[in-house]
Amino acid sequence: MSVPTNPPATGTRVPWLDVHPRVRAAVGDFLGGRVVDAVTQDGGFSPGAAVRVRADGGRRAFVKAVGPGPNPDSPGIYRTEAAIAAALPASVPAPRLLTTFEVDGWVALVFEEVEGRHPEIPWRRDELDLVLAAVRRMSAELTPAPIDVPAIQERLGDSFSGWRKLLGEDTTGLDPWALRHLDALAALESGWGEAAAGDTLLHSDLRADNLLVSGERVYVVDWPWACRGVSWFDLMAMLPSVAMQGGPPPHELLPDPDPAVTAVLAGLAGYFVRQSRQPSPPGLPTVRGFQHAQGVVALEWLRHRTGWA
Repeated sequence: MSVPTNPPATGTRVPWLDVHPRVRAAVGDFLGGRVVDAVTQDGGFSPGAAVRVRADGGRRAFVKAVGPGPNPDSPGIYRTEAAIAAALPASVPAPRLLTTFEVDGWVALVFEEVEGRHPEIPWRRDELDLVLAAVRRMSAELTPAPIDVPAIQERLGDSFSGWRKLLGEDTTGLDPWALRHLDALAALESGWGEAAAGDTLLHSDLRADNLLVSGERVYVVDWPWACRGVSWFDLMAMLPSVAMQGGPPPHELLPDPDPAVTAVLAGLAGYFVRQSRQPSPPGLPTVRGFQHAQGVVALEWLRHRTGWA
């Protein structure tokens, strides 16, 4: 099965000058002066602003801001991210949240600015090794979970039911192997929650666009989906995106034969495959193509692990 051409891991960003003027003024007041420089950052699918800003007094920050449109779910996601970011201990390799604002339906988060960049795509092996080591180290250091977040079954329970949902839906165009084994995939997926249970604080949405490399350090950004689960989940869940963005195939990076990995992978693959068949959410025109590309890799990995003909 061929992997689709690497789709962009970015949505439609809101320019700084289109952010609500009272939000822009509040950011300037917090930084101690008028914002005189604002550079939009690529990466991520949120239909909001993601901007490195500098005030006329020289203070800098990174600002995320989203309004009530075009996606009505985005402000709530930002509120969740703000609550989690404020609770993260210093041991988490994430930029510190400085403050938040809510103005006329807009939600803005102001973080410390990190002098870093997203990993190069296609992946360079040296940067991939640096990131993989950081992810493994983070998982070890965040066990047990240092903050109160939902269990992974609660956070992802509805999402990781893709194969079971497809049993009752139109399957035209579904991958032939998946179609032949749909009943078995649904049964395998049904055990993902028990297999993923654990007490590690997880990011649960790791991809290159949620990582920043700064010298030998790796920062993990965008934590709205944080939850508690098995320690290897973050590593496993990011590997389909690594492969479709030019890195090695997942089975080379996580050869663990544990059946629990296969069950959770079934849930992940079913999520990507089914979601990629849905209409694009409001304001997120590129996310389905990205999910499709991850789904192709995840499905091939699942075929490799199950050994089903």
